Amino acid sequence: MESESIYVIREAYARYAKVAVLWSMGKDSTALLWMVRKAFFGSVPFPVVHIDTSYKFPEIYAFRDRLTREWGLDLRIARNEEALAAGMGPTKGDKFACCNALKTVALKRAIAGMGFEALLLGIRRDEHGVRAKERYFSPRAQDFTWNVGAQPPELWDLYATAEEAAHDRIHPLLHMTELDIWRYVRREGIPVNPLYLARDGRRFRSIGCAPCCAPVASTAATVDEIVAELESSRDSERAGRAQDKESAFTMQKLRSLGYM
Repeated sequence: MESESIYVIREAYARYAKVAVLWSMGKDSTALLWMVRKAFFGSVPFPVVHIDTSYKFPEIYAFRDRLTREWGLDLRIARNEEALAAGMGPTKGDKFACCNALKTVALKRAIAGMGFEALLLGIRRDEHGVRAKERYFSPRAQDFTWNVGAQPPELWDLYATAEEAAHDRIHPLLHMTELDIWRYVRREGIPVNPLYLARDGRRFRSIGCAPCCAPVASTAATVDEIVAELESSRDSERAGRAQDKESAFTMQKLRSLGYM
């Protein structure tokens, strides 16, 4: 699985003049960043972009700053300052509008301002029914819309894209599951955000904006214990994420507008 992911990463780097990787400081995007470093012999040869809503957990910012220093990353932080100044936030209005303003619009401006042709993202097919519809190389239109039905087929590891695409989303981890990621984290010794480790009988399985995430009951305080827990768990990984409690239509609408 690692070899397949690294193949996709190197293919993207060879194909596009300006590429970047999105990093949320979660387990998936951190594992992706780790694979990028392995693909390029210990370095990340393109920018690392954090879409910052300003509502993240303090542990996320501390984790970001530490690894940025240790790994020598070219970190670019993108924020929708106008929306934040207007009081937009996950506790002030509907979450659809918040996610669109603080994440999608911020990403649009980052792509326009930095001129990226492609973005590497750490999403997986098993995360959500809508993400299961993605391709490894997924074209986006000028207005960021995602035409699910018009995606090019991907046969025999040949990755196509639409000629008229404004930019492409590249998903090197698409074939992995939550359990695969944690087994990979354990094997490689990848740094782990402390939010994932149980404290007082609870831990986070999915992390993002603090008002939109809730911990789940768990005693898994080490990576080994997380792997053992997931091997027998049937609970949804994103059960604690607010937007995942909405209808599948809401998530698909966000994705079609450019949501990560």
